[in-house]
Amino acid sequence: MSNIDKQEIKKFADIADEWWNKDGDFKPLHVINPLRANFIKEKTSLENKKILDVGCGGGLLTEALHDFGAEVTGIDAAGPGIKVAKIHADKNKKDIRYYEKTAEELIKDNKEHFDIVTCLEVLEHVPNPKSLIATCFNLLKPGGFIFLSTINKNPRSWITAIVGAEYIFNLLPKGTHEFDKFIKPSVLAKYIRDAGGELIETKGMFYNPITHKANLNNDLGVNYLMYAKKP
Repeated sequence: MSNIDKQEIKKFADIADEWWNKDGDFKPLHVINPLRANFIKEKTSLENKKILDVGCGGGLLTEALHDFGAEVTGIDAAGPGIKVAKIHADKNKKDIRYYEKTAEELIKDNKEHFDIVTCLEVLEHVPNPKSLIATCFNLLKPGGFIFLSTINKNPRSWITAIVGAEYIFNLLPKGTHEFDKFIKPSVLAKYIRDAGGELIETKGMFYNPITHKANLNNDLGVNYLMYAKKP
């Protein structure tokens, strides 16, 4: 059974040309991207490591990890985003493999192939995040690491990530997020354990819609990151 939401795919395909516009629809991602990439770099060595970026979109995180010396593969179910990612990487002479595929499709020939798997700002856009996490762990080599990020599910996250970000500050296109798809940290931690993983650390991520500054902290109320290991 496919673990993609066709409406979600169309949503991101329609704005694919905006991926590398730092002041466009993906501006918040451009602001938080250095935080995400540096968090990963601080937790494990990236030099010559095989990394899979699941739901890579236009390649913002993928390119950042490549620049840290990793051998990176990016996959996404939205073809237009993959096209943009390939063009941008070629233009900047970056050797990155991009495929219009889901993790479920990739695992057929790549079980336990990667040292690190990233799946950031993706889980809240798929029908079955638990299944996706299990697939990501199956793509990891034993001893490999996984980095996940999503949005907490509570009244504050609804006000911040939907009402504030989409309707008041117009940081994101309206309809980007659906509250029912948000995931509590306790639930995500259980998904990790159910997949056989060991949760190492959880960090909150704050984005200021007025100053357009961001930082990592211990507040898990809205956006948060999780870092886990496959034994």
